[in-house]
Amino acid sequence: MKNKTSCLPREGEARPSRCPDNSAFKQQRLPAWKPQLTIVTVLCSFFLTGLFCLSVGVCLILSTNSVREIQIDYSEKCSDCSKLRENSSNWNKECHCSVNFTLKEDILGDVFMYYGLQNFYQNHRRYVISRSDAQLLGRKVNIQKSYCAPFTTYQNGTPMAPCGAIANSMFNDTIDLFYNLNSSLIQVPLLKTGNSWWTDKNVKFRNPKSYNLSSAFAGTARPPSWQKPVYLLDEEDERNNGYVNDDFVVWMRVSAFATFRNLYRRVRRTRQFVDGLPAGNYTFHISYNFPVTKFKGRKYAILSTVVWSGGSNPFLGIAYVVSGTAAALTGFVIAAIHLKLRKKKTYFQK
Repeated sequence: MKNKTSCLPREGEARPSRCPDNSAFKQQRLPAWKPQLTIVTVLCSFFLTGLFCLSVGVCLILSTNSVREIQIDYSEKCSDCSKLRENSSNWNKECHCSVNFTLKEDILGDVFMYYGLQNFYQNHRRYVISRSDAQLLGRKVNIQKSYCAPFTTYQNGTPMAPCGAIANSMFNDTIDLFYNLNSSLIQVPLLKTGNSWWTDKNVKFRNPKSYNLSSAFAGTARPPSWQKPVYLLDEEDERNNGYVNDDFVVWMRVSAFATFRNLYRRVRRTRQFVDGLPAGNYTFHISYNFPVTKFKGRKYAILSTVVWSGGSNPFLGIAYVVSGTAAALTGFVIAAIHLKLRKKKTYFQK
């Protein structure tokens, strides 16, 4: 390696043409800071990190434990409907079932209704890519060139709207909640909109431009497993139809795990439910459409509150506690080793 000063011109000589400028940056003479790790700084780093992680973890666990939740498995309670749905030719036959349950205490605040699925794998690669994002943006595209196959067109050539395996497998049970008050059933008002991510609703999904939705989707057909065309998903609210339907948008955000839950409804806080759900007897009225027996799955209806840290999921709090404990134990081990070595050094010096 050449000496750094070899490029500097001597007296009476011209400066070499390829020599870098004689500056602190180009001659690598910039001042540098190199931390000197001492036992005090190392131990303080481990103990402070452990204390921080433990504090955050305990707060998260306490916050998660304050979530009120009730989960109802209606897979076997609706067994008659489940058997009916095993035969795909019965798709146009309605089947209803009811599940009763009791709230022993009031659930105060905002109450969210979820549907849960078990043993339903949405993380398979062919399933995840089986969609046409251009079609979901309302554009006129040739879905034959997309990854939607085999859910692209029918045998007569009619294209599916929306196409793909994700859309075709959309959860389509209808769940209504009733409050039993003095031998009379009062339907709990539920909000169908405002349940999806803002970016999904306003950026990733668009309806085709037309004077009405039925004409916008003319020449297309619903996916095979659907009971309604996409422009009639919500017959009560025209703005909640087509590709921007909240239930559809929520379903299209696939889960990474085989057991998951998706937000379905929110309790509207009016009349008897202005403070949440009062204690008492309730009934889920379910229109059973989504089959789960073929993949040995289960279905749940879930009522839950949320806190500042999210819903009922203690994983993050446990992870912080484990990390904090590991950091603190590492600090104690290093301190013990340091004390032991210092005693040996003092002994040999004597």
